[in-house]
Amino acid sequence: MRLVWSVCHQGIWALAAVMALWPRAASADPITPERVAAALPKLEALADGVIAKGGVPGLAIAVVHDDKVVFLKGFGHREAGKPETVDADTVFQIASLSKPVSATIVAALVGDGIVSWDSRIADLDPAFRLADPYPTSQLTVRDLFAHRSGLPGTAGDDLENIGYDRATILHRLRFVPPSSSFRSGYSYSNFGLTEGAVAAAKPTGKSWEDVAEEKLYRPLGMVSTSSRHADFVKHANRAALHVMVDGAWAPKVKREPDAQAPAGGVSSTARDLAQWMRLVIGDGVYDGKPLISADAMDQMHVPLMTRGKNPVSGGESFYGLGWNVEFGRHGLSWGHSGAFSTGARTVATVFPKEKLGIVVLANAFPSGVPEGLSDSFADLVFDGKVEKDWVGAWDSIYSGMFGPGIAAAKATYATPPSPPRPAASAGAYAGRYANDFIGEAVVSGAGDGLMLKVGPAGARSYPLRHFDGDQFLTYPDAEMPDRPAAVSFVVGPNGKASAMIIEFLDDNHLGTLQRIPD
Repeated sequence: MRLVWSVCHQGIWALAAVMALWPRAASADPITPERVAAALPKLEALADGVIAKGGVPGLAIAVVHDDKVVFLKGFGHREAGKPETVDADTVFQIASLSKPVSATIVAALVGDGIVSWDSRIADLDPAFRLADPYPTSQLTVRDLFAHRSGLPGTAGDDLENIGYDRATILHRLRFVPPSSSFRSGYSYSNFGLTEGAVAAAKPTGKSWEDVAEEKLYRPLGMVSTSSRHADFVKHANRAALHVMVDGAWAPKVKREPDAQAPAGGVSSTARDLAQWMRLVIGDGVYDGKPLISADAMDQMHVPLMTRGKNPVSGGESFYGLGWNVEFGRHGLSWGHSGAFSTGARTVATVFPKEKLGIVVLANAFPSGVPEGLSDSFADLVFDGKVEKDWVGAWDSIYSGMFGPGIAAAKATYATPPSPPRPAASAGAYAGRYANDFIGEAVVSGAGDGLMLKVGPAGARSYPLRHFDGDQFLTYPDAEMPDRPAAVSFVVGPNGKASAMIIEFLDDNHLGTLQRIPD
């Protein structure tokens, strides 16, 4: 592995961070094939135990050491309650594990001289805008893959949830106020990274999806991997997404992430991702042949933005380009996790000095099983024993992600005032509303309540139930059906609503829509 520091203006800072943190926690003993081989039966037993305890319905694991795939196996079931089992060729939606895969594809473009990590988005994709002109003019592929553009983390996710396509979402990011100054703050942005990838592909004249196949999937023989959801659903051997319903895993919701394909839309198998890990561990060399420039690959792993400490292990964590860069109890590691709250969990971890990597794919959320198994395997290899219950520790992290928010929302709207203030007539609220970011919304009477339609051509419908006065409640999350959100109206002296605030679209204070005059 070679680290390239001169290519970024944070180079001196990053080098100091590495020198301060790198080898102190690493094992002094070399990681031999024998040590890895000794850990594999124990990893398999841990995975079997997770399935037996119902930790996830199914999972698949690949381990690579020194350019060899030394472990490849599936566990459990593709769908809860059905007999089909997971194997090494079961296709999973890998969620945000797509990010380092996509960074590798951009590294291939960089190595071929098609773009640079420091190519300006204004040159590659002149139509793209941020809220402010200076960041728009200076923004680079590197900025977007390092999540330092200033875009808030959720920017665009809300539009995707109500049915907008990629082009519309990327266009409307210009209306989102920044959450930090340009290049000064880290904010994990799906659609920021998506724009970086799409812009990097533009000089080829091809779609991102075609570039991904041409530059990575096909050369590595990743025959079951795609950045298109349509390809995922064509596979008979695919894993369903699961969420917890009444204490049991259920395939409740489907997820079509094409809008953010570079950031979260890749589907793949343990077998295919093992080949990708061989390329990463080989610093761009695959099957003994240089496939991607080592310089372009190395830049992905320069620690550019601090992420604080790992919430379970306590290791210092940074973000490079589509990769987490961590200095933990076993030394330097690169990695990334992925999650859909609709039912996916994934992780990849690479120890570059030891040429060791593991990928764990699971088909349920919330679950800390992927990180737990990855951390347990690292303990087994480096120390010969598992230090603690890593699966349990990571389960606590993921189960706590939405619990407090759901509880707070439930508490806020648990009981209306007694007596509640009456609503106006349905005609007071009915009509068309809009803003530049959300687009048009329509409110109409529906039985004893109202109906809200948002998204392109009213693609999403939400029943509104009266709560108090001019405030109504809806339940917008299919995967969290008991989480309420308010839709409030501003009624003027004429007895008609002049505006409405949609709480579940207001993360970035863009959820207020003005009435369109009749």
